[in-house]
Amino acid sequence: MSKEKIDKPSANRGLISRRDFLKGMGAFASLAILGSFLSSCFRPQSPAPPMPPMTDQAGTSTSGVNQIPSVAKPVPAGRISLVKTRSRLEGVRRAIELLDANPVIGKTVMLKPNYTYMLPSPCCTHDDTLRSLVYTLKDMGAKDITMAERAWCEINTAREFQLLRVPDLARELGINLVNLQELPASEWIHLRPTGATHWQNGFEFPRMYVDAESVVQICILKAHGMGGHFTMSLKSAVGMIRPGPDYKPAWNETGLSKKWPWDSGNPYYPYLGEMHVSPDIRKMIAELNTGYKTDLVVLDGVDAIIREGPSSGPQAPLNLIIAGSDRVAIDAAGVAALRLYQTTADIQRGRVFEQEQIARAAELGLGVNAPEQIEIITGDQESRNFADKISEVLLA
Repeated sequence: MSKEKIDKPSANRGLISRRDFLKGMGAFASLAILGSFLSSCFRPQSPAPPMPPMTDQAGTSTSGVNQIPSVAKPVPAGRISLVKTRSRLEGVRRAIELLDANPVIGKTVMLKPNYTYMLPSPCCTHDDTLRSLVYTLKDMGAKDITMAERAWCEINTAREFQLLRVPDLARELGINLVNLQELPASEWIHLRPTGATHWQNGFEFPRMYVDAESVVQICILKAHGMGGHFTMSLKSAVGMIRPGPDYKPAWNETGLSKKWPWDSGNPYYPYLGEMHVSPDIRKMIAELNTGYKTDLVVLDGVDAIIREGPSSGPQAPLNLIIAGSDRVAIDAAGVAALRLYQTTADIQRGRVFEQEQIARAAELGLGVNAPEQIEIITGDQESRNFADKISEVLLA
């Protein structure tokens, strides 16, 4: 295992693109046809096999709880691990082991995935990423795991969960599943954090995340063409806030009721509407993160959306898993990784720590405030070589 503060290496470039997933959606005559089509694209009907054991080059098993501390040990600020792999099952476990920490032992865990649209990875969380993370959290001694999420506001989360077979996976893994669109008003907390200066009226978060003993996140390495510039750990918080009535479905997804799922007679402030029309959207994204704390974040960059996004766009196989607890360090490393490919002009512009999401989050003390404070842990030469390229970009 190698460990270093950031130094100056060389860069390499590569690119693989594929057709935008969403462009084909307009060809479907009804949502039923869309559901049939998408169902054929996702997880096979037969149960997935259990997570295979990991082995090192000598064939010795490297899996097992003995690779992770058996006592409570937080991940130090600025420390991230990096694994180059095509296997999410192995890569997630290995990335967590490399951190040499256990921030979840004995805790009830709230798990925030990324299920944004009715499309497979890398739009949404890959089954193997979730599977490996849950197996590892249980090995680390997490008492109970609840996964809570909602889809983008024009998507019925319950229908999306069914299309992606998320309930089946949750049952397989033995975790609780909560649809945030169905939470009653009593389960939302109105927050006005001191640092949320660009939010006119604060924002509302689910009580279960605000009061959680431990929050663990899965995010995906993606560009964002709707104002965020990129969507990783900081942007994940947008999926927690309570949306407002100005967001209506593009088509009726609520069956015979003809009602939008949130039409319950209670007034909603349009938090998402406020954010998406603001010139300070990226600062507002960062400020959302003052509403909760994270113990662990896993960034899935095995396949990344390098332009457009967040639901579709040209992709590249970065074969990358990053883990840590420092949301600033993780997103900074993710931006640096995207810059090694033909990503957007917005992501390429300026120094990495001048990106508004990162700069504002650093100002608020949500993580490190300089690239020199990032410590990258790797366990093999291929990963070390890629970490060196990221280090060079961060310091450029």
